[in-house]
Amino acid sequence: MSQTVASQTEYNYKVVRQFAIMTVIWGIVGMSVGVLIAAQLAWPALNFDTPWLTYSRLRPLHTNAVIFAFGTSALFATSYYVVQRTCQTRLFSDKLAAFTFWGWQLVIVLAAITLPLGITSSKEYAELEWPIDILIAVVWVTYAVVFFGTLIKRKVSHIYVANWFYAGFIITVAVLHIVNSMAIPVSLTKSYSIYAGAVDAMVQWWYGHNAVGFLLTAGFLGMMYYFVPKQAGRPVYSYRLSVVHFWALVSLYIWAGPHHLHYTALPDWTQSLGMVMSVILFVPSWGGMINGIMTLSGAWHKLRTDPVLRFLVVSLSFYGMSTFEGPMMAIKSVNALSHYTDWTVGHVHSGALGWVAMISIGAIYHLIPALFSQGRMYSVKLVNTHFWLHTVGVVLYIVAMWISGVMQGLMWRAVNSDGTLMYSFVQSLEASYPFYIMRFLGGVFIVTGMLIMAYNVYRTIAAKKDSLQLDADAQLA
Repeated sequence: MSQTVASQTEYNYKVVRQFAIMTVIWGIVGMSVGVLIAAQLAWPALNFDTPWLTYSRLRPLHTNAVIFAFGTSALFATSYYVVQRTCQTRLFSDKLAAFTFWGWQLVIVLAAITLPLGITSSKEYAELEWPIDILIAVVWVTYAVVFFGTLIKRKVSHIYVANWFYAGFIITVAVLHIVNSMAIPVSLTKSYSIYAGAVDAMVQWWYGHNAVGFLLTAGFLGMMYYFVPKQAGRPVYSYRLSVVHFWALVSLYIWAGPHHLHYTALPDWTQSLGMVMSVILFVPSWGGMINGIMTLSGAWHKLRTDPVLRFLVVSLSFYGMSTFEGPMMAIKSVNALSHYTDWTVGHVHSGALGWVAMISIGAIYHLIPALFSQGRMYSVKLVNTHFWLHTVGVVLYIVAMWISGVMQGLMWRAVNSDGTLMYSFVQSLEASYPFYIMRFLGGVFIVTGMLIMAYNVYRTIAAKKDSLQLDADAQLA
């Protein structure tokens, strides 16, 4: 007990607790909006003829909520926890850490207000207007100061590999955001990008794909390299491979953005460069996946009884699948079939729901008992139920989108002998209808799992409060 109190005093767990709890809350919000817009694609009347409930306004709200509210809150929580534990020192500044929490929550609330109102820069994953962009930059630079300040004052000479991935993600996301968001304001709620035409598209997808590459990949790999060995009770399979993984990933990923712009006005050599780099990227990605999965050598039996470890390991399987699928879809001939179809949506969600969400959920399940001085979660059975709900939901979702997407691509390119189109767009939409319902059901499974998680987290925290009350009552007696 005294050791626990000492560790609580030494490390700043308050900000980690705050971000961990908000990860669960924003996960429910963001995924619920996703389920609503999935339902709207099957039953359009669900926008209720209300402008701020239309798909076009809720879709950017959904992407911002799941990436920046849910995903990034998980990154804040885990990076602050991991950097303290592995550097054996308290965060650089408690006040600056608190500012990053409240500043980031303000960003999320402002996004939740402005996007449904139609206030948007219209840039994918960068829709927020210039005043919010400035706030994001200020919070992010503060985050960098806290993280790197903690690294500098570490009490061990070695920098653990998870911190390399977190550091790479923090620096690169700052550069991406600041460069892509440069704009000329014309009012408080409207601005125009300083870039024009094809250059604007190139900068946007340099940002867009690297938001995936560094925020949704490098950051969460930092999570993987700490929580998988910790939960498995095994060392990283190959530390040397983890370092090679880091340098290969950060060297190659930054070039992959042009594969979003095949067959556009972008110069052909740029498209080819993006394709080649995307294909090469397969190698370090799978190296990292194998490293994570092989960490379980000698601990495979734990998967039978530990659903938290199951979340972490299955997330790696989805990471491997997504990082095979992505390079394949970047090949021009494959992209000619897949682009603009639901196949792309399936790919994004196999990464987002399979890799990012599952590694985050596993990490939070590991963190909550540690942060609130509990031996384990309130109910391991509910964790197991959540695992199966989430896994089944993700599989339903991505299989529906794969089938729908390939079918759409084939229907759009099918021609009669005289060269006219064999199918109209409406016919391809009608054919996709059953798969839209299947996707909606997958989403319902996932949100149900998140609600179970919220209940489990609440009961775990409440148990801590109850035990403190019992201790206080015993002392009074």
